Amino acid sequence: MTSSPEPSGYLAGVSHHPSGVLPRTPPRRLPALLRCCHPEPALAVTAFVTALAVAAGHGPAGAAAVGAAVLAGQLSVGWCNDAADAARDTACGRTDKPVADGRLSARTVAAAARTALVLCVPLSLLGGPGAAAAHLTGVAAGWCYNLRLKRTPLSPLPYAVGFASLPVFVTLGLPRPAWPAWWAVAAGALLGVGAHLVNVLPDIEDDLATGVRGLPQRLGRTVCRWLAPLVMLVAVGVVVAGPPGPAGTAGRWLAAAAGAVAVAGTAARRSRWPFRAAMVVAGLAVTGLLWSGVGVV
Repeated sequence: MTSSPEPSGYLAGVSHHPSGVLPRTPPRRLPALLRCCHPEPALAVTAFVTALAVAAGHGPAGAAAVGAAVLAGQLSVGWCNDAADAARDTACGRTDKPVADGRLSARTVAAAARTALVLCVPLSLLGGPGAAAAHLTGVAAGWCYNLRLKRTPLSPLPYAVGFASLPVFVTLGLPRPAWPAWWAVAAGALLGVGAHLVNVLPDIEDDLATGVRGLPQRLGRTVCRWLAPLVMLVAVGVVVAGPPGPAGTAGRWLAAAAGAVAVAGTAARRSRWPFRAAMVVAGLAVTGLLWSGVGVV
């Protein structure tokens, strides 16, 4: 579908009138701006980390501060992604992207990303300098992915760093700061790599057509559709086997369920099933982390 170019800057939403330029009611841009921030993963990550903060021992105020900081960081990374990919998304005809279909300008989305990033700094500092350093490192990794590393074989690295930084942010921000257990950080890194594979899987052909050659694009769709659930399954295994002591009945059932979902998803012929299987296995891994609660410290 083609349309005439949208006016840029403040001229958007202005119509011409025989007597001059007559302002009209500007389009409602907030829904489009919210769509650009990738709201589903942003809210999911925020909810998960907030719940982990509660389980690790943060009080209501501390957990709320953790959630606010994570949300600001996720918003900044999401908006940065759509601003950086504006030309590529337009070339691919992405009607699900407000910048690509002309509802918003890339400049507007970039300004939102910078604003969220600025807000993320003081919100992160509410947990102390160590916690802030951990969280801002993860947010910086997300920006590095958007601006450069997504086009290189190192594309999984920012995801691994970003997700691994979250349990560190939670535990270093406790009233008595402590490093998280190694297995919590490892599981976070694995979930990040799995999330990268799952996120890229539906768009590999468009990415290759526009010159994006991260690691998943180099591996190809067939490899990624098997690798994504496998990485998530390893994350579940780390969550189950990492804490000291026997896994217990709940841990064994969690691992069995994750294994069954991963095998069923990758064996299915429908192209969307590996994606869905990876999401379910990721949810089981997150469940295991929350079940461990204070054990992450």
